[in-house]
Amino acid sequence: MLSVGDLPLFERAAVFAAVAHRGMTRKGNRIPYLAHPMEAAAIVADMTDDQELIAAAVLHDVAEDTEVTLAEIQEYFGERIAYYVACETEDKKPGFPPENTWELRKQEAIEFLKTRADRNAKILALADKLSNMRSVARDEAVLGDRLWERFHQKDKFMHGWMYRKVAEALADLGDYPAWREYDWLVRKVFEEG
Repeated sequence: MLSVGDLPLFERAAVFAAVAHRGMTRKGNRIPYLAHPMEAAAIVADMTDDQELIAAAVLHDVAEDTEVTLAEIQEYFGERIAYYVACETEDKKPGFPPENTWELRKQEAIEFLKTRADRNAKILALADKLSNMRSVARDEAVLGDRLWERFHQKDKFMHGWMYRKVAEALADLGDYPAWREYDWLVRKVFEEG
């Protein structure tokens, strides 16, 4: 009988993420949450064949959005994957309302990308943000400005600020089609919209 431990790395990560995110949906709709990290993993796989980075992409929201800890990720997947998941795990500032800490949390993430992130961490961040921007662009086309009501930060201008700053922080990935798509979507949604 086949066990999860017998699966290749990506499949083990996908099963782990599926269990961790079970029952979760994307903000404001019924799309299973797992669709986002799987899309992020596919984007990473277009940029590198590094299997650990692709696994980190499918796991990137597990520690941030579920009960799973970074220590558990390290136990099951090793130090390197846990490190890259940690790079994508936002400090949620427990004890404070998320809408009050949104700008600070985004500024910390941008500062990390600008000053301390290595190329792999940037690839992972680009995949996450590109997946998010694809979703934002699709949903804004249908919902218009009502889209922003589903987020802790309701100001479209602030979202535009964050996504543009991320594009700037990741500009050294500009040779990748993923970065060019991301930059185009940011301009389309926040400069034309």
